[in-house]
Amino acid sequence: MVGGGLAGLTVALELASKGRGVTVLESRRIAWGASGRNGGFVSPGWAARASQVLKRVGPDHAKALFRLSMEGVTMVEEAIRDLGISDANVTPGILRVSRYENTRALEQLRDEQQAEFGRHLRLLTREEVQGLLLSNKYHQALLDEASFHFHPLNYARALAREIVRLGGRVHEDSPAVQVDLGGQEKTVRTPSGEVKAATVVLAGGGYTDSIVPALRRSFLPIATYVVLSELAPDLIAGAIRTKAGVSDGRRAGDYYRVVDGRLLWGGRITTRTTDPRDIAAVIRREIAATYPQLGALKIETAWSGLMAYARHLMPLIGPLMPNVWSCTGFGGHGLNTTAIGARVVAEAIAQESDRYRLFEPFSFAWNGGPFGTAAAQLTYWAYQGMDFLRERRSARAA
Repeated sequence: MVGGGLAGLTVALELASKGRGVTVLESRRIAWGASGRNGGFVSPGWAARASQVLKRVGPDHAKALFRLSMEGVTMVEEAIRDLGISDANVTPGILRVSRYENTRALEQLRDEQQAEFGRHLRLLTREEVQGLLLSNKYHQALLDEASFHFHPLNYARALAREIVRLGGRVHEDSPAVQVDLGGQEKTVRTPSGEVKAATVVLAGGGYTDSIVPALRRSFLPIATYVVLSELAPDLIAGAIRTKAGVSDGRRAGDYYRVVDGRLLWGGRITTRTTDPRDIAAVIRREIAATYPQLGALKIETAWSGLMAYARHLMPLIGPLMPNVWSCTGFGGHGLNTTAIGARVVAEAIAQESDRYRLFEPFSFAWNGGPFGTAAAQLTYWAYQGMDFLRERRSARAA
């Protein structure tokens, strides 16, 4: 496995559990990239919206993919339970809020999820939402009490420990600098050695370099930002009165949760992979615009992370050549999807299933290079504009 994030670790763990010998090569530290930097929200779905998946593959196929995403949530739950990962700090509940009047659409989504997948989502009125989130930005919400948020880095580290316990090898500070994948025996070279294997899984993310150019050309690295506030439980409680994680319905909306008296807040996406001069100031403005009462809240630390997005926004899962697999491109919805993506790859390697074929419609198409980068940024700005207009219309109607 090339890549020690959640995808590579989960493939390795699935195979080690079947008695296979596995080696994970990580260029930095375990979960150093998006796997350890994300907001920790675990819920069904993919980075691509349901309507986009439906348009590409049709209703039956789309339902099968959504069920896979649900299985991914269950996988994370079971791993936390079975491995006794107490420092995962699981907190139930995710609240999906709307920043404009959206009752009818949310009712329809709730009913469809119940009928098709047996999921129980609770629709909250604007009054109920504003009893939990003291902001005039929000209207209705769907509360998903079966989803949860947790500490993703501690979870990833526990997976690595279990791989080692089962006899696998995990090498940090071991970047893959050269590969020979054409023969029956594959070779992956690092600055200090090499690994020979019958099968290679490429499971890097937004930080992946070009050792396999065909894969690197299939996605764009997209940046997002996260901050953690000072310890201020009383101040935060004056704005946020729920333990559920919160995210809004915009394409690149805010997502946040209260963590031990601090506020963890993420948001924004950009194709610019270098950090702005002051990430904290960028996100702090978002916080204050949503909750003016948190204007005095200080930011203690801030970071960015690169996600891997294909043009179709779905993962890049499948064979690149005989016995060389891709398991990457999970975008901004990776905690459940890395789990199930890794499982279907492991099943294919062990010749137990061909469920990976559900991802065949989402090909390894060229990302467009500089033109793709520009198009992605323009698309994001267009979504921002549409979201802004919806909010303005809703405000005028009120």
